[in-house]
Amino acid sequence: MPKIVDHDQRRKEIVEVTWRFIAREGIEKLNLRDLAAAAGYANGAFKPYFPTRDALLVATFNFVADATNRRIQKSASGLFGLEAIEAFAREVLPLDELRRSEARIAVHFWHLALGDPKLAEVNAATMDNWRALLDSWLGQMFSHEDTRVPMARDSMINFLMGAQVGSVLDATVNTVALLEQQLKYQLDLLATFNQ
Repeated sequence: MPKIVDHDQRRKEIVEVTWRFIAREGIEKLNLRDLAAAAGYANGAFKPYFPTRDALLVATFNFVADATNRRIQKSASGLFGLEAIEAFAREVLPLDELRRSEARIAVHFWHLALGDPKLAEVNAATMDNWRALLDSWLGQMFSHEDTRVPMARDSMINFLMGAQVGSVLDATVNTVALLEQQLKYQLDLLATFNQ
């Protein structure tokens, strides 16, 4: 009797192995043959699921983005305004090993997306989602006509993305304690808008 394979589960397993590999080894070392061996699969076993390296990278970035977004949804549930923004930021900031690994994935992915419009579109979809979330929470704090809302939103996103890059490239300066202080500074700036 042939073995029944759960293809969705297999895709998920491959992506999980991939993001751990990239976080540990870097994207430059990623090739499907070595990845298959690391995952315990035969060479070529990934092809039916991810025919190209880019297809696997997109799925991996989406996996990380989806995991972050699920945490954001859970953490910010029932919160409003500044409290929701803080919960959101804490799920994106690399404040523990999981989120530092996710930051490594993001930084590697962004590097590739610089030269590939299709990969850039994948990142843009995540950023659009984050902008919508921040717009809703900022809208709870300020009038929607307040011209500072787009600036506050984009400043927060740029801070978070910069913190991810900084935690990967300059970890000694971007410690958890310093990132916490930087987040407090950003939140304090937002709080002054209502004064």
